[in-house]
Amino acid sequence: MLEVRNLSKSFGGLKAVTDANLDVPEGSIVGLLGPNGAGKTTCFTMIAGFTKADVGTVRFRGQDITGLPPHRICELGMIRTFQIVQPFAGLTVQENIAVGAYLHHHDRRDAMSVSREVGKRLGMGAMLDRPASSLTIAGRKRLELARALATGAKLLLLDEVMAGLIPSEITEIVGIIRQIRDEGHTFLMIEHVMQAVMSLAETAYVLNQGKMIAHGPPRELVKDPSVVEAYLGHGAAARLQEGSHA
Repeated sequence: MLEVRNLSKSFGGLKAVTDANLDVPEGSIVGLLGPNGAGKTTCFTMIAGFTKADVGTVRFRGQDITGLPPHRICELGMIRTFQIVQPFAGLTVQENIAVGAYLHHHDRRDAMSVSREVGKRLGMGAMLDRPASSLTIAGRKRLELARALATGAKLLLLDEVMAGLIPSEITEIVGIIRQIRDEGHTFLMIEHVMQAVMSLAETAYVLNQGKMIAHGPPRELVKDPSVVEAYLGHGAAARLQEGSHA
């Protein structure tokens, strides 16, 4: 569904992403992992059209979308969410979701109907008439997902949708993402909560200092010495290995 080839971006002398390659099969959940500052969000912004790549191509459902603006990419069926959720505080939850629905439903009644249906699917039925400003962090994360779904997108790029949540809330979001996938959607997700990655992702890519250093099932990646070094620093893999033999 998504093919990224040799994607690169520099900011002055800083190489944020270098020759990144990844594939997202239709119907899958794919993780994009890495320590802070690894280049994950820059990779996301290039894929979703918010940042222009210096080099490389992005293909969505076989179509070259490299360089297209975000609204055109969204119209084609791919959308990203943001780590810091900023709803329209003066609108209700339902009206916030309808913002996404207006992409393909220009009549207010149609957009509100879609937003109500999406909100109920995500367990937000009782919240729809509340002001968005009253939502908890978990509620705002759910709202961000609902608004993205209301656009009709089939590929969702999730940027740390679990950040700031307590374990019970993470479990709820994991269940919602599984439900959405089973309804015919595909996910590429940046995530630091390894519990969620292990539960959801069939495969994951690890980015470090702008370069892809590993790719495979998450349970295998956490045993990869290069991945351990990226997260915990030089010599960490050897120390862990020594500790396991102690």
